[in-house]
Amino acid sequence: MNLNAKIYVAGSRGLVGSAIVRRLKELGYTNILGKTSKELDLRNQAEVEIFFCNERPEYVFLAAAKVGGIWANNSFPAEFIYDNLIIGSNIIHCAHKYKVSKLLFLGSSCIYPKYAPQPLKEEYLLTGELEPTNEPYAIAKIAGIKLCQAYRRQYGDNFIAVMPTNLYGINDNFNLDTSHVLPALMRKFHEAKLSGTPSVNIWGSGKPRREFLFVDDLADACYFLMQYYDDGEIVNIGTGNDITIADLAAMMAEIIGFTGEIIYDTTKPDGTPIKRLDVSKINNLGWYARTPLRAGIERTYQWFSKEGLMASSRM
Repeated sequence: MNLNAKIYVAGSRGLVGSAIVRRLKELGYTNILGKTSKELDLRNQAEVEIFFCNERPEYVFLAAAKVGGIWANNSFPAEFIYDNLIIGSNIIHCAHKYKVSKLLFLGSSCIYPKYAPQPLKEEYLLTGELEPTNEPYAIAKIAGIKLCQAYRRQYGDNFIAVMPTNLYGINDNFNLDTSHVLPALMRKFHEAKLSGTPSVNIWGSGKPRREFLFVDDLADACYFLMQYYDDGEIVNIGTGNDITIADLAAMMAEIIGFTGEIIYDTTKPDGTPIKRLDVSKINNLGWYARTPLRAGIERTYQWFSKEGLMASSRM
């Protein structure tokens, strides 16, 4: 991408989009388009059409999505499938119609079957049943992948799709009702430490294993693939390493300084037992994650304790 290229980052205020904007600015890109949801409703086909017609972006990072943890996915399945289907459809179609040079679609590791072999290879897509708690979201993301592949096959559009593992970092969602496990743990332990609460309750058994990627590493991978990858097959992005939720909680408590008891509520669902990506494809292309989990959590907590806490209080 030329440094003067017009680049649209859909979802530029979110966890992933804001990290991509940060990375692009670090690299010297200045012509970056970003709209808030109030300025541009990506679920509204007419608004998206007008935006693309007027702005004519050359490159698109499609990071906009409705996201959330187990509770949110279970509670609002209609919104998770509808919003994500329509956002992906509107942007991908307009990217084709207005001749975008290249588009990168952000999927999710939850697209893979619940009981697929580990680590998860790209070819496992659609080889088994999905995890029920996030099936609507996963189906919408799979539809986005297939849209990119269909436009590539029929029209030759250079649309690529990437599958990041579980993400965390600056500008994450710390709302306990809708957040993913890592930011939820961070807020719980932080508030328990401040209030002197003797224990923290965590959903599930603590046994499931998860892989976590610092979002700035994801942004770097997305830029790398936008520069050097032009194939229609999906690409996993992750660290290749996982950790149990119990070990993650212990690490989080130590970083934050919480010394109380950690209680696991086994009446709540665990979700997929283990989820770790096979990242050999992107590693073979020349990209590797650089931020160790502990270092990434420490950087995130430093930001959260100063700025993120204020933002989360409004959620």
